[in-house]
Amino acid sequence: MRSNLQWIGLLSVVLGIASCGENKSAAPQAPPAVPVAVYLVQPGNATYYDNYPATITPLSQVDIKPQVSGNIVNIFFKDGQYVRKGQKLYEIDQQQYQAAVQQAVANLNVAKANLAKSQQDADRYTELAKQDAIARQTLDHQIADLESAKRQVDAAQAGVVSVQTNLKYSMIYAPFDGTIGISQVKVGTSVYAQTLLNSVSTDDPIAVDIAIDQSEIPQFSAYLENPPKDKDSIFTVVNTDGSIYPYPGHVYLLDRAADPQTGTIKARLVFPNAKHLLKPGVTTNIRVKHDAGESSLLIPYKAVVEQLGEYFVYLAKDNRAFQRKVTLGTKISDKIVVRKGLEQGDSLITEGVQKLRDSVAVRVGPPKATPGK
Repeated sequence: MRSNLQWIGLLSVVLGIASCGENKSAAPQAPPAVPVAVYLVQPGNATYYDNYPATITPLSQVDIKPQVSGNIVNIFFKDGQYVRKGQKLYEIDQQQYQAAVQQAVANLNVAKANLAKSQQDADRYTELAKQDAIARQTLDHQIADLESAKRQVDAAQAGVVSVQTNLKYSMIYAPFDGTIGISQVKVGTSVYAQTLLNSVSTDDPIAVDIAIDQSEIPQFSAYLENPPKDKDSIFTVVNTDGSIYPYPGHVYLLDRAADPQTGTIKARLVFPNAKHLLKPGVTTNIRVKHDAGESSLLIPYKAVVEQLGEYFVYLAKDNRAFQRKVTLGTKISDKIVVRKGLEQGDSLITEGVQKLRDSVAVRVGPPKATPGK
């Protein structure tokens, strides 16, 4: 019995040792390499566009307001008409102003007559005073009356100028060439000083305002100081229906200061508008063409991984994937410009990116061609 127990114990030890050997041989193996596809990064000509919300605005616009009161007796234009500088627009009833002019002229004539009489008296008294025929005080009084008559003439002349100005203001003229809007008053309407009658604005050329980031000020300043020769492909208007306005524009000015709240500054562009297709007040979009040149690197956007607001790609080297931080530029269709982080000749992983982590083993397929320029 004791011998049997010994054999059983020995058998258990042997089985335990065999079991340990089996467990050791079954240890987990390294995961297989991730299959990936790559292409060699090469510089390309990256032409892309930035789009900006914009508002069309006239270069010059004036509200037409009278400087005198009265009834509108004539309107000399049709609503929406193109008007020339100096063209008659409105006439306010002139009767009261013509009567005032006549009265002022009559007062001036009376003052001139009184001045002439005072001058005659002063001349006569001066001669008498030389002969000691009158008291010196009488001459002094007459000379004072003469000066008073002169001042009355000056006042009367100023009165004539004042009422003539009112008469002139009763006729309202176009301040410059432009398009006039819809009249706010009709014939017979009683108006007062500063009543809004209408507005006139220039429309050829016409301005388009955009807000640019303060970091873009040097670029737009360069456009302003040294306009590109190829203007037709730099600034274009994209209409609300998606169509492209056929005439190019250029930078006209940058505002005097940036908005400290938004960090943006207004840039004003100017476009020809002979056919009046661009209407003031309309919101639209401005497309700005950028040509980054041959030094730009353009990669498939699907190769980019975003982590906590930063962007990374994976490069294949020695059958391993290595993570690389990059700085991105403008997205162009399914590709994106890389401003920093990659170099010519890097093997960028474009397929299998979702399965990668830094330094993981990869199985690289044949390099793919660089994305089309």
